[in-house]
Amino acid sequence: MADFYQNGIITTLHNLSNRPLKELEAELVSFSRQRPMGLLLPSLYSELEGEALPRIVDHLTRVPYLSQIVIGLDRATKDQYRDALKFFSRLPQEYRVLWNDGPRLRALDAELREMDLAPREEGKGRNVWYCMGYILAANRAESIAIHDCDILTYERSLLARLIYPVANPRFNYEFCKGFYARVANGKINGRVSRLLVTPLLRALKKTMGDVEYIEYMDSFRYPLAGEFSFRRDVLTDLRIPSDWGLEIGVLSEMYRNYANNRLCQADIADRYDHKHQKLSAEDASAGLSRMSIDICKALFRKLATRGVVISSESFRSLKASYYRIALDFVETYHNDAVMNGLDYDLHVEERAVELFAENIMKAGEAFLDRPMERPFIPSWSRVSSAMPSVLDRLLQAVEEDTAEYASS
Repeated sequence: MADFYQNGIITTLHNLSNRPLKELEAELVSFSRQRPMGLLLPSLYSELEGEALPRIVDHLTRVPYLSQIVIGLDRATKDQYRDALKFFSRLPQEYRVLWNDGPRLRALDAELREMDLAPREEGKGRNVWYCMGYILAANRAESIAIHDCDILTYERSLLARLIYPVANPRFNYEFCKGFYARVANGKINGRVSRLLVTPLLRALKKTMGDVEYIEYMDSFRYPLAGEFSFRRDVLTDLRIPSDWGLEIGVLSEMYRNYANNRLCQADIADRYDHKHQKLSAEDASAGLSRMSIDICKALFRKLATRGVVISSESFRSLKASYYRIALDFVETYHNDAVMNGLDYDLHVEERAVELFAENIMKAGEAFLDRPMERPFIPSWSRVSSAMPSVLDRLLQAVEEDTAEYASS
């Protein structure tokens, strides 16, 4: 059970009573008459063959308040797309599977690419962006949740608590970020959030001074959570990164577009475990190593847009400050783990800190060397302005794929 403490400048909605799921879902059903609800699931085809997604679908079949489920399917052949349609066919809600590698969506992507409006990288950001476009085009959901498809500990209460703040008509929240304790299998997980993001934000406070954006980011208990919810109107002007900076980028966009009282975070699960990335210390283009670089660049870019002047000297000071703060956090987490009877490997944790410190400098060098880099995918309002028919064509492509392959 969480405490009731409000930290930072973002409202925290706690799990104070373990309210029965039946009550929550009954309220959500009543909310759905005024605010229809949808779910966005970015997925790789390989996740259909894993342990987590079949369990997630089992739970979703019992969710009574969703009007729409949109699945973005990456890395799938024609036969695999057909398998995916069958895999999700037991969902009682209306669902659509976007075959992102299919010829129809690829043709639309190629046209957008010629206009310099398409995502520049493959990956989760691109998948989520096209799903958001489809949700806008279909116009069936007013409140939308998104969560990953590799959650091994999934319970449908996670979805209920995640979407509740933006579904309740008496609340004025436009966006809700989920959080939870990353503890599973007898150890503390979530290294990038614990050992990079939080100590880096504290180091930025020391080196950059009083910047509200840093205070805002540091208000989120789990900024890298892949679970968040939003009102439909958020999608129109949202610019999201196509790299590993997706979660940081979304939080930054919400800071840019909305007042803090329109945003919140909610405790959505007592336990949470999912697929773990390797540290990849030897390869900066993979695993947690690449993730850490992309996250740092996302933070540096946002600070620059806020008028913060960043130089090579700034990054050296930042690295030194980060390293000291992060090592203090290692000791803190070690003591927390010992008191709770959890395993904790000091050597592995300090190796991660050393790698992240190096990657802060790599991210800084990349930021200074390529100041005109544009990692953000254009907003759907901009794309629709340049190609007014784009949402209708996206909707048509998905419907034609469904009609062609669902019956075969």
